[in-house]
Amino acid sequence: MITKETIEKVIDAARIEEVVGDFVDLKKRGTSLIGNCPFHNEKTPSFHVSVAKGIYKCFGCGVGGDSLKFVMELEKYSYPEAIRYLADRYNIPVEEVERSPAQIAAQDKRESLYVLSSWAGKYFKEQLWTTALGQSIGLSYFKERGYRDDIIKKFDLGYSPDEWTSMSDAAIEAGFHKDYLTNIGLSIQRDDGSVYDRFRGRVLFPIHNLTGRIIGFGGRTLRTEKSVPKYVNSPESDIYHKSNVLYGLNFAKKAIMDEDSCYLVEGYADVLSMHQAGVENVVSSSGTSLTVGQIKLISRFTKNVIILFDGDAAGIKASLRGTDMLLEEGLNVKVLLFPDGNDPDSYVQKYGGHEFKKYITEHQEDFIFYKTNILLKDTGGDPVKRAEVIREVVQSISLIPDEIKVSVFIQQCSHLLDIEERVLLTELNKMRLHKAKEQDRKDSFSSRSTIQTPPGMPDGMPPPDFFLTDEERIDAGGSTSAEVPVVITAEILQEREVVRILLNYGAELATWEGDGDIPVAPLMLSALDDIDFEDRPSALIVDVFKKKAENYEIPEAKFFFSHEDKEIQDLAITSVSSPYELSPNWNDDKRKIYVSEEKEHLKELTIQAIYRIKKRKIEREILKIREELKVEQEASNLEILLAKYQKLKEAEKLLGVYLGNTVVK
Repeated sequence: MITKETIEKVIDAARIEEVVGDFVDLKKRGTSLIGNCPFHNEKTPSFHVSVAKGIYKCFGCGVGGDSLKFVMELEKYSYPEAIRYLADRYNIPVEEVERSPAQIAAQDKRESLYVLSSWAGKYFKEQLWTTALGQSIGLSYFKERGYRDDIIKKFDLGYSPDEWTSMSDAAIEAGFHKDYLTNIGLSIQRDDGSVYDRFRGRVLFPIHNLTGRIIGFGGRTLRTEKSVPKYVNSPESDIYHKSNVLYGLNFAKKAIMDEDSCYLVEGYADVLSMHQAGVENVVSSSGTSLTVGQIKLISRFTKNVIILFDGDAAGIKASLRGTDMLLEEGLNVKVLLFPDGNDPDSYVQKYGGHEFKKYITEHQEDFIFYKTNILLKDTGGDPVKRAEVIREVVQSISLIPDEIKVSVFIQQCSHLLDIEERVLLTELNKMRLHKAKEQDRKDSFSSRSTIQTPPGMPDGMPPPDFFLTDEERIDAGGSTSAEVPVVITAEILQEREVVRILLNYGAELATWEGDGDIPVAPLMLSALDDIDFEDRPSALIVDVFKKKAENYEIPEAKFFFSHEDKEIQDLAITSVSSPYELSPNWNDDKRKIYVSEEKEHLKELTIQAIYRIKKRKIEREILKIREELKVEQEASNLEILLAKYQKLKEAEKLLGVYLGNTVVK
C-alpha cells in the first residue's frame, strides 16, 4: 500500500500542463491552454487546462479533474496505478507499507495484469541478452536486420526460448497465477488444464500503451516452414485492446507534436528502422486495419498524416478504406509509394534518414488525387468502371468536414476525371443527403433523455448543462439505456452557486458595514446555517466547509479535486472552471475602458446568493401555510397562521425588491 506521504508528494509535484501535454497537443489561449479533448471526438478545441488551478475541464463533454484523475480516466488506471505512473514521471520514489495477505489478495486485477506483462517483458529481454541461445538466435537476428543495441534496448525487444513451458513455468514460480497468464495470452491452456507458451521460439516486439507500460507482444518466428505463422500476436485482454493501440506511439508522441505530422507504416520493423535513422514521428497499425480508435489517438497530437506504402498494389487498395476514415475524422492525409521492392524499413536502411525525409518531401501526394489516379489505371477505358471510380472518389471527398478543402478537391478532381464540376457537386450532395437521412433514422431508434431548463435561473449563471455530472451528460446524450430525464432545477442551481462562491472566494475578504473585512466563507455559512441543501454534492461540500470552520479553517478548492466522491470532484472542477476570460486588450491605457471583475463585488455576490436561498425557504413556508389554511377550522389557529403568512409575505417582498424580482401579492 502506497504511503500517504508519497501520494502527497506526487500530487504536489504533478504539473497539469505537463501531464496533459504528454497526451494532448495544447496551445496557449489567454491564461489557459486549450486542445482537442481526448475523451470525446471533436473538431473544435473545447478542452481547457488551467495551470494556475492545476485542473482540466472540457466544455464539450463535461469531463474535468486534476493530473491524477486525468491519468486515471484516460488510461483507465486504478488509483495506485495512476500514483505510480506520476511518481515515475517525476522521479519520486514510491514508499509502501507492508500489506496484509487479505490486501494482497484483493489487489486490483488490472494492476496484476500490468505487473505480469512487465515481468514478461523483462523475462524475454533477459533471455535475449543473457542466455546463449538468446544471443545466438534472437540477438543475431536483430543484428542481421541492422538494428543497433540502443534501438533493441529502447524498444525492449526480446526472445522466447524454443521450449514448450519455459516462460510459463518461470512465471508460475515467480508467483503469477496461470489464469492471468492465459488472460493476457502469454500462455495457452490445454484441455487438461495445463498451460504452454504462446511465443516459444520467437523474437518478441513488446507493445506499449501511451504511458509506456507493456500491454501485449508481437512474436516473429525465425523458422522458414510455411506451416508456421510468421507473426503471432497477443489476443485481446483486459489491458490490451488492439483497436485503441498504435505500435511506437509512446516513443513517437513528442516528435509528432514537434513535427506536426505523423508517418503511418505497417510493421514493427518499419518503426524500428526509422527511429534508428532519427525519424521518430512514426507509428504502426501492426498489420491490422486502421480503426477509429487508432485515428483518434493520432489526432490528439497532429492533424497531418503521411501513409507510407511499400509498393504492394493489393495492400494499397486494401488500405484505402482506412484512409477514408482518416478523412472523416478531419485529418489531412498524404500518401507515399516507395519504389518497387522497397518498404520504409529497407529504404531508410539503404539511404539513411536524410535521404528518406527528402524522398518523402518530394514524392508525397495528397490522398484524394492519389486515389483518383490509382483507381483510374484499372478502368481500362470501361465507362462503367470509370463511373464507379468517380463515385468512389466523390464518396471520399464527401467525408471531409472542411468545406474549403471539399471545394478545392472537387475542382481539381473534375480535371483529373474529365467531368464537369457541377456533376461532381450533384453526386456529392446526393451522398451527403443520404448520409443525413441514415443518421436521422439511427437517431430515431436511440432513446434520448431531455434536459429540462427551468425558468428563474439566476443572472450571470452558466446554462444548466454546464453543471451536469459525467453520468448526467451521458444520459442526456443518449449514450446509455437510461430513460429517466435529467432535471436541473432552479433550487439546485442556487445551491451550486453558493458552492461556486465558497470554492472561488471562500477565503477572500469582503467589507461589511459595522464589521470590517470578513472572509466570505464564514459569513455565508452562518447565514445559511438553517438551510438544508437538496443537491447531494453541494450539501457535502458545504458540510466540509462547516466542519473546517469549527477549527477556523477554510478549505481550498483543490482539496475537492481529488476527492474520493466523484460527484464532489465534478462539481468542484465545474465550479472553478470557465470557458471564457477577459481579453488582455481590455482595461489598457489605449482604450481606457474598464471592465470590473466579479471579485470586486464579493459583498453583493454573496448577499444575492444568500437571499436567493432564503427566499426559496420562505416560498416553501408560504406554500405550506396555504395548505394548512385550507383545512384549519379553529379560529385562533387560523389567526396565528394568517399572522405567520403575512410576515412571510413581507419578508418575501423585501427579498424580492433587493433581488429585483416582482412579487405578486
